[in-house]
Amino acid sequence: MKAYLVGGAVRDTLLNFPVRERDWVVIGETPEAMLNRGFIEVGKDFPVFLHPETKEEYALARTERKTTHGYKGFAVHATPDVTLEDDLIRRDLTINAIAMLDDGSLIDPYNGQADLKNKLFRHISPSFCEDPVRVLRIARFCARYQHLGFTIAPETQVLMQEMVQQGEIDFLVPERVWAETKKALAEKTPAAYFQALRDCGALERIFPEIDALFGVPQTAEYHPEIDTGIHTLMVLEQACLLTDDLTVRFAALTHDLGKALSDKENWPHHYGHETLGLSALKKLCQRLRVPNEYKKLAHHVMEFHTHCHRAKELKASTLCKLLCSLNAFKDKSQLEAFLLACEADAKGRLGFEKSVYPQADYLRAIYNTAAATDTSEILKSDLQGKAIGDAIFNLRSHEIKKIKHQLTTTE
Repeated sequence: MKAYLVGGAVRDTLLNFPVRERDWVVIGETPEAMLNRGFIEVGKDFPVFLHPETKEEYALARTERKTTHGYKGFAVHATPDVTLEDDLIRRDLTINAIAMLDDGSLIDPYNGQADLKNKLFRHISPSFCEDPVRVLRIARFCARYQHLGFTIAPETQVLMQEMVQQGEIDFLVPERVWAETKKALAEKTPAAYFQALRDCGALERIFPEIDALFGVPQTAEYHPEIDTGIHTLMVLEQACLLTDDLTVRFAALTHDLGKALSDKENWPHHYGHETLGLSALKKLCQRLRVPNEYKKLAHHVMEFHTHCHRAKELKASTLCKLLCSLNAFKDKSQLEAFLLACEADAKGRLGFEKSVYPQADYLRAIYNTAAATDTSEILKSDLQGKAIGDAIFNLRSHEIKKIKHQLTTTE
């Protein structure tokens, strides 16, 4: 059996980058022969098998022919006469079309090694434009490899723009968009994903709520970067420095959607943007089938991030309401994730990247006091239903008021 290591495993090996998974292409075999060797068939759209021991994927060499719009609109041809070169040329980028033998020798018919050396994402053939997912993949590669200096080849950039203009990008299904976006959020520089989509025009079609932020001005006193879109990507960058939590990164990305919806007559001020953006956030999450854990935190960060920034100015009762909204007193508390997103917002401004964010520790101190409040007497009382919750809320607010005074006098 002639099997070659292909795709990302070869690319990342040559880049001295961590290899996440190993995929193989098999030449000159049939499905029956693979099954006779003990391989387990798992492919639905084309012949893919799991190795009986390593469980790595082995796919029969194949060619593809475009039949309709979208990333599933292909007719697949997989027979023993399909060559390695035939299989490699159907791939998206030259750097993903290098095959490796067991001895480490390379088969590189489309000059992928040269593009690796020059740090270029270059499409391998005109058929690149047949699959809209490839636009997302290149954007995700930008998120993964931008720190190494990779850029999109000019001719590939043009092709991506044409795919958007011709409407091919509109056939992406929501689940695939979210899957690629989630992967991008987990990379080193996810802001590069959204910038790459914007550069080819795809951001407006896929994430119109985010695209609308670019060109929206903010007050220079608080936002020297001025542009809300730039600020948004800066906040995402700061979130990546603070945490690997993808829900925090998503909340950082979406926290200011309301600024694109505020009254233009008031610009660069954005009164009420915290609630104005909630409908846009809901629409985005519904359209892309965003999981509830992401949606919930993003909602709270959008609605309450200015509360966090002004925490020291808030009344004890308002602080207690904020903690309750974040489920801070329950097992599924979002307090820490909320504070990280708010810190990213404060630091995601030109010249503020290294600033401290004392509001986070202040709110933690407020929470610790409220959480330690002894509510046993209330729970043993004759109070019922809502009255119990109101009494606990009032008691916690009272304790918060006392600690607020202590924190203020010790500063």
